[in-house]
Amino acid sequence: MIELLVKVAVNAVALVVAASFVPDVSLNPRDKIEDWVMIILIALVFAIVNTYIKPILKILAMPIGFITMGLVAFVINAAMLLATAWLVNLSQIQDLLNKDFVFKVGGYPPNMGYEAIGAAVVASIVISIVSTVLSLVLMPRKVVGL
Repeated sequence: MIELLVKVAVNAVALVVAASFVPDVSLNPRDKIEDWVMIILIALVFAIVNTYIKPILKILAMPIGFITMGLVAFVINAAMLLATAWLVNLSQIQDLLNKDFVFKVGGYPPNMGYEAIGAAVVASIVISIVSTVLSLVLMPRKVVGL
């Protein structure tokens, strides 16, 4: 349970950093508590998508990964980010908390184009870097046993 909470917190921080560095990723947290709850919910969806769907796609893309020497991982990470944006906007989470909160990646959803794919690839690289750094910083908690 603590592992899931840490993963959600790391994903939330990584999503906020990616939204602040990548101009086509719109995630606009303000100082309202509803916005931060939305970010936590989006991070939870992102963690669930990465936990259950990403390993299946990695196995299916393994032959392509050998040919491209692992570059297909960027495409898989971008697809996970787009899937998260689609799931969050598909579900009516916004109606529950905040109707003007928007999570879009390059205009997706509803517009899927090269802007969305490019923004998703760049944002997934930023998210991977931030997640790796935070995981390395939080590594001592596994040694202690928390």
